[in-house]
Amino acid sequence: MTTAPERARQNGLSGFQGAPAAEPQVPGRAPRGKRPSWFARDPAWPIVVLLVGWPLWWCLGVGDYFPIVVAIPMVRRMWLWRVHKERTIRLPPGFKIWSLFLLVTLFSIATISLTAPETVPSPTGSRIISWTLRTGIYFAVTIILLYAGNLTEEELPRRRLAWLLGLIGIYTVTGGVLGVLDPHFQFTSPTAYLLPKSLQANNGLLAMMLHPGFSQVQNILGYAVGRPRAPFDFTNMWGNVLAITLPWLIVAWWAYGNRKERRNLLIVVTIALVPVVYSLDRGLWVGLGISVLYVAIRFAARGRLGLLASLCGVLALIAVVVVASPLQSLISQRLQHGKSNAVRSSLSGLAMDVAVSSPVIGYGDTRHELGSTNSIAVGKTAKCHSCGSRDIGGNGQLWMLLITSGILGAALYCCFFLYGIWRYWRDPTPYGMVGVLVLILGFPFMLVYIAVGPPLTFTMLAYVILWKNDRVRHREAEEAAAESAAQLRAQIGARAVAAEAQT
Repeated sequence: MTTAPERARQNGLSGFQGAPAAEPQVPGRAPRGKRPSWFARDPAWPIVVLLVGWPLWWCLGVGDYFPIVVAIPMVRRMWLWRVHKERTIRLPPGFKIWSLFLLVTLFSIATISLTAPETVPSPTGSRIISWTLRTGIYFAVTIILLYAGNLTEEELPRRRLAWLLGLIGIYTVTGGVLGVLDPHFQFTSPTAYLLPKSLQANNGLLAMMLHPGFSQVQNILGYAVGRPRAPFDFTNMWGNVLAITLPWLIVAWWAYGNRKERRNLLIVVTIALVPVVYSLDRGLWVGLGISVLYVAIRFAARGRLGLLASLCGVLALIAVVVVASPLQSLISQRLQHGKSNAVRSSLSGLAMDVAVSSPVIGYGDTRHELGSTNSIAVGKTAKCHSCGSRDIGGNGQLWMLLITSGILGAALYCCFFLYGIWRYWRDPTPYGMVGVLVLILGFPFMLVYIAVGPPLTFTMLAYVILWKNDRVRHREAEEAAAESAAQLRAQIGARAVAAEAQT
């Protein structure tokens, strides 16, 4: 009785059809194994894709919500870690505070259909969509925080993450320069063709995201001015991101870089000065002032007088450049035109009033004021184009938190980052100094900027660097202590042997 392979050979077949033919063995050469893909070899790939590919996601019109997309493979990998018991998921310091904030955000859906005092009734369906997207961002940045923080130093080095955040700063500077050169350039993203026109028309933020452009053209100085915004939706978001990402380039290229990288850093910072001024963003200017003051205080406290003198010299040089150039005229004009101050003050007061009426969980979503600062009428008129119900909570992260999550939610949100500042304030390394600076900037910025989206994502990654750097410093301290103890024991043993030999 013949077997199947024997019958195949008798029929003249070179191999048995039921099994693959064996690969011929070459003497001295081992069979080549299948090389794993980049996605398998680099666990940090979702973070790399998010940050390196940011201009692409902006062009596609999905930048604000792309963190939700990359959070999906992160959840899958963390689930596999737990199933296969590869590693224990560690939680960052202060995570219980942030978890309580997430609970308040979830419970706020209960009041989504209510009409807040002094606000205009609006469709509940649109509110639910806004709540879902905003809550999705909160949970996505939480997943990014946990995933990136649980990657080892070999899988995601601190310097690599600092460089990736600095790369976002380079993208921001590049977009700012393009906004100055061609302020009217705009295009329609591919995503805009997939969404209903009615949805885009009723949502200004969505319309800006789906129609990217180099600048946000506004009538601020009495005439139309192009304010840089690429690769983000608004000029305010551009300024927020620039202030919290460009310092990481200083860490990667100056503190831990070579001579060429330091030279390139000076070029980038010099170029950034032009769009910073042309943005007419007073919040950004205040943030940069706070950054300089913070660095000066830290240098002075550590006795780094040489670095402090260098910082003062750089500031003096920048001041000379601004005064001797047309940039000085733009700055003075912007400071003289503060038309938005009254509107911001009015909306902030309304946000406080609304928060008092629902202090525990808020109203789930922002609301529209009844009338405006220019008229008690609802909606624009032929004689008053600035009239109409403005968005309460749209003028800053703090005011949005007060109306969407109540006083309790806003307090928990702030306490999480305050705890991070307190916890890592004594970190003297460049990672610690810049990471704490980013958390500090979140507080003045929350008065004028919305953080949900890219700014909150990059802030959470700054928290990751602080967390990872703290673990590395503790491990190094433990290793140094163990080495010192071993040396001490060796010395004591040697002395004991010497004493015994003498006796």
